[in-house]
Amino acid sequence: MEKKKHSISIKVVTAVYFFVVIIVLAYVIARVGYNYYENTVMDNYKKYTTTVLNYAYTVTEKYSFGDMIAAREMPEEYEQMRLELNQVKENSDIDYLYAIYFEDINDIYSLTYAINTKTAEELSNGGTYTYLGTPCEEGSFEDDILHILQEAVITKKTDSGVLDGYSEGYGHMFNGYKVIFDSAGNPAGIICVEINIISIRDELNSYIRNVALFVVGFTFIIIIIFVGMAEYFFSYPIAKLTDSVRGFIRNIGNQEALDDNVRKLKDSEVTLRSEIGELYSTVIKMESDMADQYRDIRRYSENVMKMQDGLIVLIADMVENRDSDTGDHIQKTASYVRIIMDGLKRKGYYSEQLTPQYMEYVVKSAPLHDTGKIMIPDNILNKPGKLTPEEFEVMKTHASLGKEIIEKAINTVEGENYLTDARDMAAYHHERWDGKGYPEGLKEEEIPLSARVMAVADVFDALTSKRVYKPAFTKEKALEMIAEGKGTQFDPKCVEVFLESVPDIDVVLEKYRITDV
Repeated sequence: MEKKKHSISIKVVTAVYFFVVIIVLAYVIARVGYNYYENTVMDNYKKYTTTVLNYAYTVTEKYSFGDMIAAREMPEEYEQMRLELNQVKENSDIDYLYAIYFEDINDIYSLTYAINTKTAEELSNGGTYTYLGTPCEEGSFEDDILHILQEAVITKKTDSGVLDGYSEGYGHMFNGYKVIFDSAGNPAGIICVEINIISIRDELNSYIRNVALFVVGFTFIIIIIFVGMAEYFFSYPIAKLTDSVRGFIRNIGNQEALDDNVRKLKDSEVTLRSEIGELYSTVIKMESDMADQYRDIRRYSENVMKMQDGLIVLIADMVENRDSDTGDHIQKTASYVRIIMDGLKRKGYYSEQLTPQYMEYVVKSAPLHDTGKIMIPDNILNKPGKLTPEEFEVMKTHASLGKEIIEKAINTVEGENYLTDARDMAAYHHERWDGKGYPEGLKEEEIPLSARVMAVADVFDALTSKRVYKPAFTKEKALEMIAEGKGTQFDPKCVEVFLESVPDIDVVLEKYRITDV
């Protein structure tokens, strides 16, 4: 009986994740608690500010302070009121107690003191009073606070308010304010109470820093442990799997590289008894099976391609054998086609179209360019002399007939991309650059590139080959005639690269022992 293997489940790793989440959650709770504590403390200070403000306001009402401000006068009661307001400040924890008014309600910068207070300690340290009509120091209030105070006066606000304000000169303050009215009920000024809350925030910030440092330190330890576990249980095996799959995909088409990729994966040191370990084993088996399948598919594809290439040559030979004059025509034209396409590629002409696959297709299917001749009667195809105009018209139909034959093949079997180039060459290799060719009178780049290439190759071979109605022209004469057709009969770029490839042309002529040209 096989001993049951103890596995390390992903659930264990998930528990580690969960533990980290708890740490984060603890920090969040601490932060929320801090915010709640901060808000509670701030609310209490706002209430305290409002309480002191309202008490001071009752003092100003007792002395009809609103009428003093409205009249811009300081009667004997003014100083008595100041003394009572001083006592309010002395007996509280506020930092400032004063009254102000707008000299021009439409100008927020016209703010003017109506009165201020001083404690005994402040007076003994050189503090002095500010009297009604003294302009406020520039920068005493932020513009947004000035607008709020202005709005309170304009709207005759009766409720007290507390602003959370800040200024360069006074720092972070709670500013309690309430509009002072005269006996006629008109707003005359504003009484203000301020309490500095910088120290409160400093204490709160110190608290949150200590909590944050503890959480960060504790979390750092947990992260080290977690990273070590994650590296062993997750990162390393998953990275190996990822690299292997990426390498497998990248090497599709290279059987040796695929086999090497599978071997390296098998030799890796990942032996986890967990779900990831099982995944690892599955990927190894999958890649191994796919490599074997690809090997079989590649062999099958190679056999199919060989058979397809053989059928193309066979069909081309059948056509050639019916034409007593062509002699090695399909081999030579295919060689010239390759020479021209290599030249175009070398010079960067038609670079987007001249992909390696396209060039391979064109060269392989070049032998089918005269397929239509199989439908031409023997008395015309092999006539030992010049054709009559009527006979030539029949001969010209081989282009359209070739197109029809290959289109039937395209509709019958797979491999449309492969046969499309063969169809184009069969149909249009007698078209001319100037549009005077047949069967459709196409011109310039309306003619498929493969057919333009074949036109040069076909004519050059015809010129350098012996026919019953003419002798073979010399290579030099044939090249001269090809050059004369540049830009009229032939694509100028195809002629250009062909004329630059004489050494390659000589190799073809020598191969087929055409020594008399």
